Amino acid sequence: MIALEIIARHYGLRGPLTTEARELVFPPKSGFLLYASMGLMTVVLTWRQRFITFGIALGIDVVFLLVRWTFGLKMTGGHPFGNGALWVLLGCAVFAVVRRTGQERALLLKGVGLGMLLMAGRKTGDTWLVITSKARPMVLDQYVATADHALGNPSWLVGRLVNASGPVGTHLLDYVYAQLAVAAVVVALYQLRNVAAERRFPRHHLVRTFLVIGLLGPGIYMIFPVVGPIFAYGPGASGTGGLEWAAANLWPHTPTPVTTPHPMLYDGITPRNCMPSLHTAWATAIFIHSRKGPRVLRYGGTFWLIATLAATLGFGYHYGADIVAGVVFTLTIEAALRSLARGWDRSGTQLVAHGATVFVALLLAYRYLPMDMARLPWLFGPLVVVAMLSVIYGYLRTTTRWEPKIAPTPRPEPQPEPV
Repeated sequence: MIALEIIARHYGLRGPLTTEARELVFPPKSGFLLYASMGLMTVVLTWRQRFITFGIALGIDVVFLLVRWTFGLKMTGGHPFGNGALWVLLGCAVFAVVRRTGQERALLLKGVGLGMLLMAGRKTGDTWLVITSKARPMVLDQYVATADHALGNPSWLVGRLVNASGPVGTHLLDYVYAQLAVAAVVVALYQLRNVAAERRFPRHHLVRTFLVIGLLGPGIYMIFPVVGPIFAYGPGASGTGGLEWAAANLWPHTPTPVTTPHPMLYDGITPRNCMPSLHTAWATAIFIHSRKGPRVLRYGGTFWLIATLAATLGFGYHYGADIVAGVVFTLTIEAALRSLARGWDRSGTQLVAHGATVFVALLLAYRYLPMDMARLPWLFGPLVVVAMLSVIYGYLRTTTRWEPKIAPTPRPEPQPEPV
């Protein structure tokens, strides 16, 4: 984070540390995220302590609202709540150092660290996105769009379906897309529900996967900068891009022509955050970790994955090729983290190596074989899908073997009746 702060300052931007510190006073970008982070911290507290911390956080937010209302301060570009959650997190850290000792201090600091890591991961990601737009002026969208012909141009198809769904479908998908971190916190809270009673964290849980995805993903953005179809072949979105930067105005009604791709110059503010689709990666992680929960959690994880895929494609933020890469990316990271938690063995090493090989092969194919993929969709389309399915199958087969086997309860032998 210190390195990102320095790099951001080099480009004349606020880094993650500065941005987080400002939210102690200024309206936060996402109050929901701050309260979700505080909710993660409370897994180490008793129910009484949880009610107290949320009450204090809400009280602080009310004070901030009254002060802003009294002095007529405008809250442009932020939420009117969330500062209280950040203050409570920092207060709990101070309380742990001053008033707790031994294992209790360590456990509370781990809870605070978990909440702070979720916030820091979001701020770090935001900084990375801006850095990609400054450091990578040329984008490779033409290569991915050409390769996407092998998959049938799914972004163009889903984009037309979302447009036909009207404002109701659009608003629902937009909410799902924007509140992905909140869905992750719900699953994580279920996984960590016994921390307060057992006084320890499980060896592996969703937050670990979420953070590693956010840590490694931006590095791929720098290697393979792509902005997405609504930017490269449409008018842009969220105040960035524009037809003056687009290769053509085609998305979502006209598929791209099959022509030799070239790197293209794009504006200096649109994030190059398309390859792989990290929204797909995170939604896949939520789906995986919700499988062992109750029925409502499993249904929720399935809904969030499907809705996220529809949003990423339907809003024109990603190509189909990004979705495939995102799924492989997540399964490889999840396999590595699970192997690290249980101890590395041959099966875990082979699974991670297979996932990493498929991921690199996909990127190389998108970059150097896009024309072949577009001209031979009957060959490369199934190959791409089979490559992804091979990673899914390998993950399911290997992790199923890792699950502890429950020995059947021996049936009691029939005893002779007493005379």
